[in-house]
Amino acid sequence: MCASKENPAKCEMREVIRFLWAKKLSAADIHRELCAVYGPNIMSEGVVRQWVYFFKDGRTNIHDESRSERPSIVSADLIKEIDEKIRLLRNFTITQLSEHLPSISRTVLYETVTGKLSYRKCSMDTKNAHGDPQNLSNGRCLKFFSRCHTGGEDFLNRIVTGDAKLG
Repeated sequence: MCASKENPAKCEMREVIRFLWAKKLSAADIHRELCAVYGPNIMSEGVVRQWVYFFKDGRTNIHDESRSERPSIVSADLIKEIDEKIRLLRNFTITQLSEHLPSISRTVLYETVTGKLSYRKCSMDTKNAHGDPQNLSNGRCLKFFSRCHTGGEDFLNRIVTGDAKLG
């Protein structure tokens, strides 16, 4: 009996199935052999049967066939349009942005706004942990001033304000 091998590649498993099928073993026998070498959780007997069927049908390729991916609806023009809407609205929520761009899902809008355009939520809490709103406001002002000093004024174009009541 061979020693158990961990994490074999899919194509390796399929090659073993093809080899054992060529030796005229049944799918059940092939599954038993695979489990003996690779462990009981390697592949279901149904998957082994499916690959035996593929090989009987003439398939020789053991690799996954390439699949066409669903095309992304996020284009450069769409990103530009979303950015223009954000700059126009400035004080917005994803829901409000979704109303202006009804053909785009809220999830895609959120991912575009945060991922592609790098906008971040900026909320102004009225109190910090110590109940002193002035310290919190001063801290944020210092943080913005510091970022402006080190990174230039470009980061100011990425600040978006919002009203907590609008959610």
